[in-house]
Amino acid sequence: MRSALRTVSLAVAIAAAIGATASVAEAATRRVNAQNAMPLTHDELYRLYSQKSWIWKAGAGYFSVRQRRFTAWSKENGRPSYGVGRWFITGPGKLCFKAEWHAKDGSAPATTCFSHRRQGSLILQKREPNGEWYVFKNVPAKPDDEFAKLRRGNYVSARLNRIEAGLGKVE
Repeated sequence: MRSALRTVSLAVAIAAAIGATASVAEAATRRVNAQNAMPLTHDELYRLYSQKSWIWKAGAGYFSVRQRRFTAWSKENGRPSYGVGRWFITGPGKLCFKAEWHAKDGSAPATTCFSHRRQGSLILQKREPNGEWYVFKNVPAKPDDEFAKLRRGNYVSARLNRIEAGLGKVE
């Protein structure tokens, strides 16, 4: 029972930390109707995320092209954790990342998916399965777009390595 509670609490912390946590709340003011929008293609999603770090409120995730490796770290609620896994495109407009997340009280797998659509010059995004559509990228891009949090390069490894060392590497 205690182990199950730890796994659940770890999974909840991870879910809170992964991607767009601040922007989802902010997105409520930018909701859009994506019904007639077209899903992004595999190539568009690949170019959008590959070799970039997505900077979150309390962490970051990196989308490496090498073996589509996904790495991330989080300090949600001051609790350090890190994740290692893969990112993949599951269908038109849908990008997912699956990682084993490690924290002081254990580890747990988590899969997170986002859908993307184009509506005119806007790129829309929503977290699956129950998120709300919001503007991910305006054209021209605006400083408060979630897209602005995608930065070319690896902004994850150094912090992940420090967290991993602090927690003790978990195999």
